[in-house]
Amino acid sequence: MIPVRIPSFGRRIGARMLLCGTMLQVCPASIAAARRAPPHASTRHAISSARNIHQARPEAMTVTGTRRFNFAHAQREADSTTHISAETLRDRHVVAVTDLQNLAPNLTVQSLKGTQSINYHLRGVGLDDYYENNVSSVMVYVDDVAYPFSSMTDGMMFDIADVGIAPGPTGFTHGMPDSGGEVSLHSADPTSTWHGGASEDIASYARSITNGYISGPIARNLTFRLAGQTIQGGGWQYDPSNGAHLGDQDQSALLGKLRWTPDSRTSIQIGGHWTRDNSELVNGKPVINLDPSWQHYPNLSGYRQTAWDMRPDFAKLVGRPDTLKPSEHNIFWGADVRIGHDFGFAKLDTISAFETERQGEYSDEDGTALATGDVYRNVDANAFSQEVKLTSADGHPLHWVIGAYYARSRMAQQFFSNFTDYKGRGYISQSSYDQNQQAFSQYANLEYRLTHTITLIGGLNHMSDDRQLLNYRTIQYGHSNLAFVPEGALTNQIGGLLGIQDQFTEHFQGYFKVSKGFKPGGFAANNTVAQAQLNAFKPESLVAYELGFKSDPLPGKLRLNGAAFYYDYHNQQVVSSFLLTDYGPLGTYVNVPRSNIWGIEFSADARPLAHVYLNGNMGYERGTYTTFDALNTPATNAYHAATGVYRAFYTDYSGTDLGIPKLTMTGSAAYRTDLTADLTGELGVNGNYRDSQAMMIGGTGAYRLPSYFLMGAYATVASKAHGWSATVYATNLLDRHYSVTSSSESTTYQHVPGAPRFIGGRLSYGF
Repeated sequence: MIPVRIPSFGRRIGARMLLCGTMLQVCPASIAAARRAPPHASTRHAISSARNIHQARPEAMTVTGTRRFNFAHAQREADSTTHISAETLRDRHVVAVTDLQNLAPNLTVQSLKGTQSINYHLRGVGLDDYYENNVSSVMVYVDDVAYPFSSMTDGMMFDIADVGIAPGPTGFTHGMPDSGGEVSLHSADPTSTWHGGASEDIASYARSITNGYISGPIARNLTFRLAGQTIQGGGWQYDPSNGAHLGDQDQSALLGKLRWTPDSRTSIQIGGHWTRDNSELVNGKPVINLDPSWQHYPNLSGYRQTAWDMRPDFAKLVGRPDTLKPSEHNIFWGADVRIGHDFGFAKLDTISAFETERQGEYSDEDGTALATGDVYRNVDANAFSQEVKLTSADGHPLHWVIGAYYARSRMAQQFFSNFTDYKGRGYISQSSYDQNQQAFSQYANLEYRLTHTITLIGGLNHMSDDRQLLNYRTIQYGHSNLAFVPEGALTNQIGGLLGIQDQFTEHFQGYFKVSKGFKPGGFAANNTVAQAQLNAFKPESLVAYELGFKSDPLPGKLRLNGAAFYYDYHNQQVVSSFLLTDYGPLGTYVNVPRSNIWGIEFSADARPLAHVYLNGNMGYERGTYTTFDALNTPATNAYHAATGVYRAFYTDYSGTDLGIPKLTMTGSAAYRTDLTADLTGELGVNGNYRDSQAMMIGGTGAYRLPSYFLMGAYATVASKAHGWSATVYATNLLDRHYSVTSSSESTTYQHVPGAPRFIGGRLSYGF
């Protein structure tokens, strides 16, 4: 369990507040330890961003005397990582990984068509993966284990101790190399003394979130932690034709850890997790009718209105009831074994992990009651990984890390599409395939303290990734039976890192880094009717330049950090379209020969007054295709809508903006004070702004998501002595209507709306 001492509970606290999702508990031990700590303790002047994410944990904020900021140690590191504490996750009501984009600059986390498949973009680098059979450009880690399939994070955003979001090429000190960065979730660890807690959160649309955990010693040198969460209800969409509701959550999850420390130098931990998710999806709302010949195209005027339908013959084929709503039917589970031993000169760490998923997912991808794009998907996938790493001891001018990472995954996927109401097709199709993948990477990282303040940084990594797409078949019932030859993709790439850091003063440091990152190639394995659709796309690579600073000009009162970056992008992997003139545009991936991205980021924490706490960050980025020619999907669709004929229109997009959100901003303000000798109170407001985003290459109009601004607020009363707290809160306080992603299928192009205003209350108790 990671202690997070929370300043909202006053200057005189004889207890430690432990925050687990929405649960608080008190324990006296660590306030004294915090008082004993030197005010600016730091063991090293420079630690790379990746090492920080995977080895460091947030430093506690003292609540007596001068109040200090979280993550003090991170101020000594040459990176632009955004660190998010458990306290912030609670106050900003983060319950899913998609909520993280509201807390970090230049971060986009979007659901694929409202499903549990998630796409990550960081500083404009990311891949919109149709069916998660490719490596993400932004790797997700849970407790240092890489998750190659993004849906595996389903149900994992509880009992979280902290989150780290690191942009730029990674894989120099741990895990798998990647081009865009990483998102690292760290769950709370077992505690050496007994602690427990529970909370209940009830909000609008009959949504309920229940959390509970227990942690403590079982025997001498043996501790454990077990946490659970269930989320129910909350569906806010409805069908105006019959009043049926859509979007209710039905998710339960467990997380456990067992840690044994046979001696002071050795630690062995076994962890495991399990998630069951039968939640309904959020449906998209049609914004463009791609086939105006429809006489009964739906008129969904309200923000919360939607439509769907499961046809009996389609339901029978996929083996589900014809009353099925768009929903998930998923089981995820995994286990890992971690062994660490300190040899004195260096520490050895090994992590062995196995993750598995079983998905059954029905999505109404035309957002109507018509059978023009209903999709049911079955996924059976697993991944095994093994990492071995040796890290030198601190206290020497030269610090080094060497290691190796192996990953192996297997996926069998089957998806059905219902086109019976689409005059251009009029059938149900089934596509299925198997995908095998394995990767082996090696890395080394050196940091040399040249002088008392200057540190030189260097890193090198290599990865070989081999994947095969096998047994691909497409059956168009009543029309054809298509079989395709296997395809393969092999990647062998080398990445590198060079940097310099100067700790100019005790409270100001600057750094400059140049790094080369890469990402393997892969396949577009969506609805396939031609062999050319399965051709492998090439690996991408980028050279990243970053100049940054970190400062505490008024220690305990003001913190300012910033960075500027430029990315030289080669063979960028993007979603484009492949046109079959007798069928229509089909999604595929292409490589952009050359593009570039540049931007700036700033973050600030301030304590201007005794009880006032301010936090905010801002990101601004621009990107341009330098050399690129591709199918103009909007123009192709528009011509078909006008003539009923598909004709390919190609456009030279050289000099065209990448369409990434240019400006992202987020901030919060809180007032915290003692109400009585026992009770404390806190009032807080927060907001985030997100600029418009093109969802297709060169997209304008409806092919671009509009910008939006959201606000939230909360009020908390808590007892110092008795371990309880009560909170009322509101998300999307202004009830803004906005869209979080988009999709297209056959006859429609649609926007997936974000959640309306939720008003709720939360009761927590801990010991």
